[in-house]
Amino acid sequence: MGETGPVEGVLVLAGTPIGDVDDAAPRLRQELERADVVAAEDTRRLQRLLQRLGAEQPARVVSYFEGNEVARSEQLVEELAAGARVLVVTDAGMPSVSDPGYRLVRAAVARGIRVTAVPGPSAVLTALAVSGLPVDRFCFEGFLPRKGGERARRLAELAAEPRTMVFFEAPHRLAAFLTACAEALGGDRPAAVCRELTKTYEEVRRGPLAELADWAAEGVRGEITVVLQGAEQQGDEASALELVRELIADGVRLSDAVAQVAASTGTRRNALYRAAVADQR
Repeated sequence: MGETGPVEGVLVLAGTPIGDVDDAAPRLRQELERADVVAAEDTRRLQRLLQRLGAEQPARVVSYFEGNEVARSEQLVEELAAGARVLVVTDAGMPSVSDPGYRLVRAAVARGIRVTAVPGPSAVLTALAVSGLPVDRFCFEGFLPRKGGERARRLAELAAEPRTMVFFEAPHRLAAFLTACAEALGGDRPAAVCRELTKTYEEVRRGPLAELADWAAEGVRGEITVVLQGAEQQGDEASALELVRELIADGVRLSDAVAQVAASTGTRRNALYRAAVADQR
């Protein structure tokens, strides 16, 4: 008989519901029951999730949160190396996205251990989808620094960011966050505040930052995700003017040529029109 090869451990990152438990992937229950070890951000919440899913108690449950993430990751990667199937779950959403998990993934990858995931609900993607803002390009910024000076510096760096931005924020800090955003990015910058996504009292407030800051000043409760529209991009006026010239040479009226080029390049229409008129003279 040939020798049996080493048992290969597997690290599974499992997305959990962000509100409605019915959003849980069917495979989540299977993985919870199949795992040798379940590393949970909050073991009490895990017990409630197991009950709501009608899942059996996993083989072993350990806590895995910000306070013990470094030490626990070292322990878990050794169990993975020994052949264990380790499942990581956080309170809501996907592990390692503003939640514990990243360090363990890095350690597992470094040891050549297989890493996979159970896709699940995402507050980031859900908020983007319902925001009404451009979603063709976006970036996730998570929680900004709590201290005013550090937060202001970070927002200054983001003032010219062209992509739609997604943030997490605590409800009691939301008004201050929106006010800081309005000061750094402009009170007229379009935004959406998404509260209690997929839950009974889900609410999405859309409007300019200044208006949303006034609304939040009255007090807001629940889990918060904020989506901000990116900065308007100004095209290269010289290149845009050359395109206008080419359209005019083809017989297009100046005003129509300006409108077409402004729409396709992102150049300010009024500024381009003035430049085109001056060029014609």
